[in-house]
Amino acid sequence: MARLLQDPSKLHPSEWYTANQMQRASTESQKSRSECMTAESWRLVDEIEKTTQKTQSDVNKKLEQRREEIKFWKQELDNKLEQIVHETEILLTFKNRLERALEGCKEPLVVAQKCLLYRQRRVGIDLVHDEVEQQLLKEVEVLQGIIALLGRTLEQTNEQIRRNRSAKYDLDMDLKDKFTALTIDDYCASLTNDTPHIIYADNAVKLEGNFVTPEDWIDFTNINVEKADKQRNNSLALKALIDGILSQIANDMRKQCEIVNNAFRNRVKEVKDAKHKLETLLAMVMDETASQEKNIAALKKAITDKEAPVKVAQTRLEARNRRPNVELCYDTVHSSLMSEVQEITKNIQRLKDALAQAQTELKGLSCRQLSLEEEIKVKENTLYIDEVLCMQMRESVCINNY
Repeated sequence: MARLLQDPSKLHPSEWYTANQMQRASTESQKSRSECMTAESWRLVDEIEKTTQKTQSDVNKKLEQRREEIKFWKQELDNKLEQIVHETEILLTFKNRLERALEGCKEPLVVAQKCLLYRQRRVGIDLVHDEVEQQLLKEVEVLQGIIALLGRTLEQTNEQIRRNRSAKYDLDMDLKDKFTALTIDDYCASLTNDTPHIIYADNAVKLEGNFVTPEDWIDFTNINVEKADKQRNNSLALKALIDGILSQIANDMRKQCEIVNNAFRNRVKEVKDAKHKLETLLAMVMDETASQEKNIAALKKAITDKEAPVKVAQTRLEARNRRPNVELCYDTVHSSLMSEVQEITKNIQRLKDALAQAQTELKGLSCRQLSLEEEIKVKENTLYIDEVLCMQMRESVCINNY
C-alpha cells in the first residue's frame, strides 16, 4: 500500500494543476492569436475588397475616359473623312470641267488650222501674209498654249485626287481600327463581377505584341488628321487655281477669236472694195474697148473712103499723061493733081498709122481686160475662201465657260 502511494508513474497534484493551467494558458494564447488572425483577416479582406473596388472603379473610370478619347478622335476622323470625301467629289467635278475645256479647245484649234490651210489656196497677189494670217497663227499659238496649260493642270488635279484618296484611305484604316478598339472597350466596360462566362487569362498580363505609347497613339491619328487637312487645303487652293485658269482661258479664247473674226471681216471688206474697184475698171476698159472698136471701124471706113478720091486723082493723072506733044504741059491742073494724090496718099498713111495705133491700143485694152478679169477671179477665190469657207466655219465655234 505504501508502495502504491509512492508509485513513480503517478504525477503530483501540483503537476496536474500546473498542466491544466498550461493547457488553459496555451489555449487562451492560441485563441487570442486565432482571434487576432481572424480580425486581421477580416481587416485584410475588407482592405483588399476596398482596394479592389477602388482599383476596379479607377480602371472603369480610365476605361470610360479612354472610350471618350477614342470617340473624340473617331469623331475627328469622321469629320476629316467627310471633308476629304466632299473635297474629292468637288475636285472630280473640277477635273470634268478641265476635261471638257480641253475637249472644247480642239474644235477651235482645228478650225484655225483649217483656215490657215484653206488660205494657202489663195493665188496671185492675194497670197499675202496679211493681218488675218498673223492673227490666225497667234490663235493657233494661244490655243496650243491653253491646251498645254490645261493638260498640266489636269495632271496636277489627278495627282491631288490621288493624294486625297491616299489621305482618305489612312483615315478609313484609322477609323476602322478605332471602331474595333471602341467595340472592344465597350465590351470591356460592360463587364462586371457578375457577368457570366468571365474567365482567368493568366497570359493576358504579359505585354505581347506591338504596343505603342498613348503619345504615339495620338501622334499617329494627328498625322492622319493633319495629312487630311493639308490635302484638303491643297484641294481648295487647286480649285481656286482651276477656276482662275478656266475663266482666263475662256476670256483669252473669246478675245483672240473676236480679233481673228474682225480681221476676217476687215479683210473681206478690203477684198470686196478691191474687187469692186477692179470691176469698175473692167467696165471702163470694156467701154473703152467698145469705143476703140468703133474708132477702128471709123478709121477703116475713112481709109476705104479715100480709095475713090485717090483713084480719081490717079486716073486723071494717068489720062493727062497721055496728052500729045506739047499738050503734055505741067500745068496747074497737073500740079494740083500731083499735090492731091500726094496729099490723099499721105492722109491715107496717117489714117493707117492711126489705125495701127488704135489696134495696138485695142490689143492693150484686151490684155488689160483679161488681166482685170483674172484679178477679179483671184478676188472671188479669196472671198470664197475667207467669207464662205473660213468665216462660215468659224460661226460654228462656240467658246463656253467651263
